[in-house]
Amino acid sequence: MQEARGTAHAASVHEPVLLRETIDAIAPRSGGRYIDANLGGGGHAAALLAASAPDGALLGIDADATAIRRSTARLAEYGARLHTFHGSSARIAEAAAAAGFHGVDGILFDLGLSSDQLADPERGFGIRTGGPLDLRFNTGEGESAAALLAHLTAQELASLLREFGEEPQAARIARAIVARRASTPVTTAEELAELVAEVAARPGRPPRIHPATRVFQALRIAVNDELGALATALDASIRLLAVGGRIVVLTYHSLEDRIVKRAFAAAARGCICPPKVPLCGCGMTPSLRLITGKPLIASDEEIARNPRSRSAKLRVAERIGVAA
Repeated sequence: MQEARGTAHAASVHEPVLLRETIDAIAPRSGGRYIDANLGGGGHAAALLAASAPDGALLGIDADATAIRRSTARLAEYGARLHTFHGSSARIAEAAAAAGFHGVDGILFDLGLSSDQLADPERGFGIRTGGPLDLRFNTGEGESAAALLAHLTAQELASLLREFGEEPQAARIARAIVARRASTPVTTAEELAELVAEVAARPGRPPRIHPATRVFQALRIAVNDELGALATALDASIRLLAVGGRIVVLTYHSLEDRIVKRAFAAAARGCICPPKVPLCGCGMTPSLRLITGKPLIASDEEIARNPRSRSAKLRVAERIGVAA
């Protein structure tokens, strides 16, 4: 999804997660139309284009302009079969309309960060990579994480860390950040990581993950409005699917997975009338059929090869009824 500036055409270091399971679930075919709502390094997109040869088409969406450039170069061999759109996945309906994608046969969401972004020293995504504390996918929109930290109150910051990072020491960390900025603004990933480690680390208990991991997650989700974008994109995606078309979502933490699980369940249920109402009055009918009851997870072999896949959950649903 992101590489160091000035190397827009460098090869991606990101390995797509649950690739075989994703392609099996979507089942691409010649002539089909597919959307990769998080294009990133183009790994899933390449597999979808290859499997839908000779005339399947794919629309790749990404908020990160560098990811678009990298993947466009990587997928150049597919020519006009590849369409791209620079923007949030929340704009998927707009992107599909611009590309002429209606009655789509498959939509993929691969959420979260890529290895390319974590390795980039200029965005601050990687705790150990360091760099300016930006954390935006699209640096042309919204405010950076450093700007956010500069004006939130301790109470507001603690609430953000609890809601988006599920951070148990949210209040303590928030107070420390506000106290530090009174004399020295927190502007780099290294500064934030060190500060959180000082405040949140437990002596004698080496952490399984870096103490600042949840803090970085919370700030990244906030500056990119990731959860709001996901909810909007899922709703629009269901309407974009052709009957029989499938939507596949890869999530990497419980907040994302909860939104996907609830959205799929609601679309599969249809009726929104209260349970005690004897007759349906809303007139809503199911629009999805759940393909995965429980989410698919990576094999031990894949986790050993690609540790990032350890937390991945894959959910699949299929469009039923009459598509919009």
